[in-house]
Amino acid sequence: MSIVNDRAPPEFGPMGTSPAGASSSDLSSRAQIINRIERDAGVPQLADILSDRLAPTDLQSLLLEVSARRAKRRDPKALLDDHVSNRFTQPSVSNPRCLLEWDRVAFSKLPKDFRLVELSPVCPLGAASVLSPISQDWIVSTIRNTEVVADSTNVLALECAVRRREQKTFSTGSAAPVHLAASHRVLRGQKMSLGPSVRQHFRLFSLCSAGRDPGNLRFEIETVRLHVGFFLTGLKKFLGSKIPLRVTVSDFGSNVPRSMVESGVVDKLQSSHKGVKIGFDQDRKQGRGYYAELCFKISVTSLEGKEQELVDGGDVDWTQRLLNNAKERLVISGCGSERLCELSGSGSSR
Repeated sequence: MSIVNDRAPPEFGPMGTSPAGASSSDLSSRAQIINRIERDAGVPQLADILSDRLAPTDLQSLLLEVSARRAKRRDPKALLDDHVSNRFTQPSVSNPRCLLEWDRVAFSKLPKDFRLVELSPVCPLGAASVLSPISQDWIVSTIRNTEVVADSTNVLALECAVRRREQKTFSTGSAAPVHLAASHRVLRGQKMSLGPSVRQHFRLFSLCSAGRDPGNLRFEIETVRLHVGFFLTGLKKFLGSKIPLRVTVSDFGSNVPRSMVESGVVDKLQSSHKGVKIGFDQDRKQGRGYYAELCFKISVTSLEGKEQELVDGGDVDWTQRLLNNAKERLVISGCGSERLCELSGSGSSR
């Protein structure tokens, strides 16, 4: 879930659609800034000392003290100025009623096996960059060894791993699949300049399904079909059945789509959603190296005739790594709620 790319603005799905790191020019500029700070402070290798030699709790104590001293020097006018100018603090322009209505529709259409989760605003430091090829620069890290949630699918994956491991039958390989869903406002650190309605933070409706590999891509095929089917049902209910939807499936595990993917995903979805165009996109570039075998996109054509992407998802290896078990499988997906509300015609609160 690249941030600026030929697919879509970044406010609609997981960070697999984002570039994997800072540019060489950014890294060079930052190195020059760090060198200047160390030189002016008279402390060589200051960054190394803070990152490698201090215990996390000691670094936290130091930064808490720094923040407290800086906050003491602030005045109300500075707060007001910051609220207006800081790209992280400006409120969303989306209509809260529309966002709540989408949540209501989506929650009502969730398959029975899914459990809802109300996530914390923060998660463990590295939750995005350790699990996926995403630069930590795009994450808003805190001084308490946590980070603000930038992609709720990463955090749901952690929770899936916990719930899988807690099952008594996990060690025998017969633990039940875990399906989780969340509607959560995420915050991303990379600068976005995509228009007045785009904010650094946005609401993401996400799904995460974890299970064990029974062979022949069966878990991935069945779960991708489950996720796509849910979103199609929810989107048609929310937007109306006359709004044109299109699903593209990419089989990254083969140059040409495998027959089991065609019959298990595309054909079965098409038989259940006859008014939706469903097909393959084997030329897809975004998401390679992020998704493993299968991924998909759901797009909608607006009344003006412009196609926009709403949903992105696929299978990833995160629970394999979290649980140190190559048989674990995970499918994630996400829908940008703000974009959806814009398309519904009631997206703005202003």
